[in-house]
Amino acid sequence: MESFIFALFNGVLYGMLLFMLASGLTLIFSMMGVLNFAHASFFMLGAYFAYSISTYVGFWPALIVAPLIVGVVGALVERYGLRPVHSYGHVAELLFTFGIAYVIEEIVKMIWGQVPVPYDIPESLNFTLFAWAGLDYSAYRVFMLLVSVGIFVALFALLTKTRIGLIIRAAVSDPTHVATLGHDVPTIFMWTFGFGCALAGVAGVLGGNVLGTEPAMALQLGPIVFVVIVVGGLGSLGGALIAALLIGIIQTMAIFYDFGINAALLAVGIEIDAAGMFRDFARITTAQASPVIPYLLLVLMLIFRPRGMFGTRDV
Repeated sequence: MESFIFALFNGVLYGMLLFMLASGLTLIFSMMGVLNFAHASFFMLGAYFAYSISTYVGFWPALIVAPLIVGVVGALVERYGLRPVHSYGHVAELLFTFGIAYVIEEIVKMIWGQVPVPYDIPESLNFTLFAWAGLDYSAYRVFMLLVSVGIFVALFALLTKTRIGLIIRAAVSDPTHVATLGHDVPTIFMWTFGFGCALAGVAGVLGGNVLGTEPAMALQLGPIVFVVIVVGGLGSLGGALIAALLIGIIQTMAIFYDFGINAALLAVGIEIDAAGMFRDFARITTAQASPVIPYLLLVLMLIFRPRGMFGTRDV
C-alpha cells in the first residue's frame, strides 16, 4: 500500500505538470479556436529563461520574470505573425505555429547550445518535506503540486467569475458586439494568447529542473499535451485537468508496476505458445508500453467520442 501511494503521488504530480502545460493551450483554443503547435516550445523557453535568470538573481525572481517574458514573446508572435495568417484559415494557422516551433528550437540551440544546461532545483526547496512508510516526499514536488492546483483554481475563477473572463468569452462568440461596446477585440486575443504562453512558461520554470532542460524537451512533451486536451475535450479546462491526471497516473503505474503481458495473460488463464507468432508480443512489459498508452487512449477517444470527455466541439 505504501508503494502504491508513492506511485500514485508521483502520477498525480506528473499529471499536474501536464495540466500546467495543457492549461495554456486549452485557454488559447477555447478563447481563440487556435491549436498552437508551438505551445511546448514556449514551455521550453520558460525553462531556459528561468535557468539564465536564476544564475544571476536566483530561482524565485526567475519564477516571476521568466513566464512574463514568455508571455510577451507569445503576444508578439500573435500580433505580428499569427494575426495576419488568421485570415487564411485554420490550416495556415497550424502550419505557422508548426514553423514557429522549429524556429524557437533552433534559436534555443544557437543561444544555449545542444546539450542540457545545469538548471537545478533551488536549494531552498531541495529537501524532504516529510517521510511516510520509509518513502521521502520532496518539498519541491509538493510545491509544484500546490502551484498546479492554484493555477486551476485561478483560471476557473478568472473565466467564470470576473468581468475580464466574461469579456474574453464574449469576444469569441460575438466579437462585433464586444467591439461596439468599446473593447479592442484584437488586443484581447493578443493578450489571451500571451497569457496562455505565459502559463506554459510557468510549467517550464517548475518542470525544467525536474525533467531536464535541453533542446529536445519541447518535442518530448509537445505531442502528449495534445493528447491531454483532445482526451479531456477541446476547450474544457476541467477536462484537461482530469485527462492530465488520468494519463499521468496510468503512465506512472505502468512503469512502477512493471510486469509482462505474458504474465498478465497467464493470470487470467491464457497461455501463449513460446514458439508461436505472438511470442515477441508476449515479451512486452508495461514499462515498455507506457509511452504508447496515451496515444492509444487518443486513438480510442477519436474513434468513439471525438469531442473528448468534456468537450463541446468535435476535433
